[in-house]
Amino acid sequence: MNTQIKPKILIARAIFPEALAKLEESFEVRSNQADQIITPEELQKELASVVGALVTGSERIDASALANAKDLKVVANISVGYNNFDVPAMTAAGVMATNTPDVLTDTTADFGFALLMATARRITESEHWVRNGHWDKWSIVNNPLGVDLHHSTIGIIGMGRIGQGIAKRALGFGMNVIYYNRSRLAESDEKACGAKYVSKNELLQTADHVVLVLPYTTENHHTIGAKEIALMKPTATLVNIARGGIVDDAALAQALKANKIFAAGLDVFEGEPNVHSELLKLSNVVLAPHIASATEKTRRAMVDLAIDNLRAALAGKKPPSLINTELLKA
Repeated sequence: MNTQIKPKILIARAIFPEALAKLEESFEVRSNQADQIITPEELQKELASVVGALVTGSERIDASALANAKDLKVVANISVGYNNFDVPAMTAAGVMATNTPDVLTDTTADFGFALLMATARRITESEHWVRNGHWDKWSIVNNPLGVDLHHSTIGIIGMGRIGQGIAKRALGFGMNVIYYNRSRLAESDEKACGAKYVSKNELLQTADHVVLVLPYTTENHHTIGAKEIALMKPTATLVNIARGGIVDDAALAQALKANKIFAAGLDVFEGEPNVHSELLKLSNVVLAPHIASATEKTRRAMVDLAIDNLRAALAGKKPPSLINTELLKA
């Protein structure tokens, strides 16, 4: 009779049943297949009794959450972004932090470009026209008129893997690509993307379409606010597939209402899952519920990578995508 005690792990949100079943072969799993949001108090209690956890952006892992987590070794985020992690606090507690880069790059870049197209060509607004029986009001000038992508200038703020993916897609539309990033790309990478490095202000003043793909940090909070929007063309669009908080949603709503810019496409919001009430009233904004990586193939790959990270850490090995690598030097 095998009496070996299985290590306890927490899965904070619902995952694919096959992945859950596989984990249950090796671990005693505290799962949440009902997919209810866990409160900070519940999370703290759950982490106190496990050695590892799979979480999403819904769960904030900070000093408070880790206060009683004496046996916790790893928290694996099922996301490339990790602004829900207080990495210094996790490092101080000796808890490995991991994410899921690479596996969602192309899917997210696809969606970013899809959101850009929907925004520029007023796709959702036009659908509402049809559903609300307004097609009979059609005329050359009366139906929703968009702005072109082809031969326009796209400005990408944040030129990591996903930003570069969007730039390469833009080349297929004959777009002029400019970008701003914390650090300039290597010349070979710029050439591969057909991209030109410019200052943030020049990008905002020049671009017909501005796409945000930068990580959320304290320094990047409200990278786009009223001051930045004022620099943009009145015919420009703004697309955010980065993180909520990168854009000042209240300032954006005010600018859209006043037609300071043409339109916006948003997949992320401040205070998710809540959306600023003024944005919900506007027709010149396309709203999506944080779904840039939402294809079955990609989400399965994200879960698999998160599990690989968790298994490696609990086996005493380096996880494939460890964030706080300084723990390995301790």
